[in-house]
Amino acid sequence: MFDGISLILLQFLNYFSKSLQKNFQVYSLDWTPERNRIVSASQDGRLIVWNALTSQKTHAIKLPCAWVMTCAFSPSGQSVACGGLDSVCSIFNLNSQTDRDGNLPVTRMLSGHKGYVSSCQYVPDEDSRLVTGSGDQTCVLWDITTGLRTSVFGGEFQSGHTADVLSISINGCNSKMFVSGSCDSTARLWDMRVASRAVRTFHGHEGDVNSVKFFPDGNRFGTGSDDGTCRLFDIRTGHQLQVYYQPHGDNDVPPVTSIAFSISGRLLFAGYNNGDCYVWDTLLGKMVLNLGSLQTSHDGRISCLGLSADGSALCTGSWDTNLKIWAFGGYRRVI
Repeated sequence: MFDGISLILLQFLNYFSKSLQKNFQVYSLDWTPERNRIVSASQDGRLIVWNALTSQKTHAIKLPCAWVMTCAFSPSGQSVACGGLDSVCSIFNLNSQTDRDGNLPVTRMLSGHKGYVSSCQYVPDEDSRLVTGSGDQTCVLWDITTGLRTSVFGGEFQSGHTADVLSISINGCNSKMFVSGSCDSTARLWDMRVASRAVRTFHGHEGDVNSVKFFPDGNRFGTGSDDGTCRLFDIRTGHQLQVYYQPHGDNDVPPVTSIAFSISGRLLFAGYNNGDCYVWDTLLGKMVLNLGSLQTSHDGRISCLGLSADGSALCTGSWDTNLKIWAFGGYRRVI
């Protein structure tokens, strides 16, 4: 039995998805603020920039390290960043001239992490600052202009993570705050102005916290974990507000790999290791639709997902080598 929310979703998602075909497992993706371009990172060691409206590739960037794990668009959409097992975050200006072999040169290499770079995100409205999370248990705020570290969060500080950092999310309402998720089963809130200690530590998960994402109002954030649950936390009180349990048996609960909120925050999109992509009602704590059950769904692990800036489309990336765009409302006429 579907409620009103799921009926609307089914109407727009069941028959209207679009695939961007790659040849290798997709690990990460990000949208530009103007919603019409997507950057993706995959196992072939390339970043590909797509026109989401036409499915055409606009850039195919060969990376210094083939094992890329994360990618991000700058706020202006003029640059992309990526990182991986080389422990470096590489910056590419999409307007740069290609070399003799047709490759786009690296504009800046941000070196300093002692472990793999698992996640990266530009500070909102700033092309010159970026935050990274790493397997060295730290997060770093970078000045891209100089290539230097501005602040290091964690490490020798007792309030820092005690295992690999897997995901970060900057608060869209207060860009001085960000949250990180880690293999230590916690999420931590940080203030970019006070690197010496975490503002708050959030407990509740029983496995690696693979994905964190701020709620649109900036007062809450969501998490997705290896324990198979998504959770919603309040940064002001530190309290856990909601747990989103999968309808599986105790011994058959696939890990959550990636999460995103709708533009209003009423819906939570969660990708899972088994190819499911649940749409949760954040208020009621109920699953209202599983994109993995649709005929146009992925055939493998959902590795990443993200919502366009205007909330009109969701993009999912998978180990089945595909990116899929799921359109909402008026956007369905454009793709």
